[in-house]
Order: sequence, then structure tokens, then C-alpha cells
Amino acid sequence: MPWTAADIPSQDGRIAVVTGATSGLGYHTARALAHAGAEVVLAVRDSERGERAREETGAAAVVRLDLAEQASVRAAAEELLARWPRIDILVNNAGVMATPYRLTPDGFELQMATNHFGPFALTGLLIEALHDARVVTVSSGMHRSGKIAFDDLQSERGYHRWHAYSQTKLANLLFTFELGRRAAAAGLSLMSVAAHPGIARTNLQAAGPGMDGNRLRQALIVGGTHLIGQSDAKGALPSLYAATVPDLQSGTYVGPNGLFEGRGHPKLVTASKAAHDEADARRLWEVSEELTGVSYL
Repeated sequence: MPWTAADIPSQDGRIAVVTGATSGLGYHTARALAHAGAEVVLAVRDSERGERAREETGAAAVVRLDLAEQASVRAAAEELLARWPRIDILVNNAGVMATPYRLTPDGFELQMATNHFGPFALTGLLIEALHDARVVTVSSGMHRSGKIAFDDLQSERGYHRWHAYSQTKLANLLFTFELGRRAAAAGLSLMSVAAHPGIARTNLQAAGPGMDGNRLRQALIVGGTHLIGQSDAKGALPSLYAATVPDLQSGTYVGPNGLFEGRGHPKLVTASKAAHDEADARRLWEVSEELTGVSYL
């Protein structure tokens, strides 16, 4: 039988932090975890929307987090550690897609800041609470077209929004696998796994065109996604599988079981050869530590 949210084992007594949980995949991930008994913390950019989501999902609390700003990441981590010294599940879900070129207050390109540097720093700052945890990082099938431009991580020499997005999704997997290796070497029980939703109907696809006012492209993207994509609730299933199924191994990658992994129920999937490049993973880790100022493992 296909795996669904009804198959999530009891999460009673577990603390789960889900980033980007006011809508889409994060919302349904938080809702299902709370329904299974977890004490769920919504780490979100908009606190007002977060409170509405908390009431709707049954989550326990809201912490403000803007992954695009390192100061916000540090403040959120400090609050999380003060209130929850043990975290059992961290779902690095929040992200942006194909946005116009913008630099964050830290001088990072927006997609790289939000999708990689933010989660990298958050996980590192929470590491003392995550020794026996499962860290789920949400990637994308588009990681397969990604390449890490180590000589131009901030896209200063030229910017293509989809290339930049693919780079961040490859970075997610390099981070996932390297975190697992480093945790094992340090003797930690931390499990690092990844998931991707396939093509899911969320507001993520429309945000980029919306930011630069291209309503036609926004309508085309939204229409196409609704035509071929699956619901956001179903798109959240790989994340939930990765977060809760017992006996998974560090380095597991979960995606939909349908054609080209575009839709369907969760199954174990494979990542690209580039995602398993250990030299690139170490180099990206070292660069990320340097740029964020967060060192761990």
C-alpha cells in the first residue's frame, strides 16, 4: 500500500521545528507532525501568519525566522535553544525559487542566502540540541541541472534565476550528505536526510514572477503547475516520510514514486553524481562556515 500521512508513527514527546510553515509544504508538514503528537514549532518569517498557521495546524509555538538574514537566523536559534534545549526533528523546508537578482543585508544572493546559507547556519547554531535528532533538508529534482559556482557564489558576474535556483538545490544535497558524514565522524546520533516534493501546487512558483511584477509569467507558471502538479499536502509526504519513518539511514533521499518523480507517494530516490561529490561538499561546507561565521562538526 502507498505510504500516506496516516502511516506516520506516533510522535508523542518529540519536538519538531519546521521552517517556512505558513503555507504549502511546510504547513502540511507541520500539521501532520502535530496530528501525530509532536510538539511543533513553526519557524516563519511572518509572525502574524505564523500565529494563524499555529491555530490551524495544532502547532505549539511560533518563532520568527528570516533565513535570508543571518541576524534573524541567530536570533531565532537563540530563542529556540532557550525554549527547547532538545529538538528531535528539524525540517529545513523554507525556500525561494527563481527570484529576481537581489542581495541580502549580508551581501548574499537572495536564493543562495535563503535556500542554503540560512539553513546551514540554523542547523549549525542548533547543533547542541540536535545530537539525537533527524535533520530533513528539502531539495528539488532541479538539483540535477545545478553546478556550484565556487568562483561566483553570489552571481555577481551574471545572474540567471533558474541556474541560481538549481545551484541552491544541489547545495542542499551536498550539505545533507556532508552533515551526515561529519555527524558520524563526531560520534553523534544525528541523522541527516533529504526530500523533494516533485511538482507540487504551492505559492513558491509564483513568488519570483510576482516580485518583479511579471503577471503573465506568473499566471503561466501557476497555471502549468496546477495542471501537472500534485497538491501541497501530497508534496509534503516525502518530507514527512524522511522525518518519521524508522530505520532510515543518514544520506537517505526521498521523493515521489511517479513518472520522473514528479508526483506520487514517497519512495527512496537517488541524487545526481554531483550531489555525491565529497570534495565539493567539503569545499562548500568550508566556504559556508567562512561566510556565515558558523562552525560546527
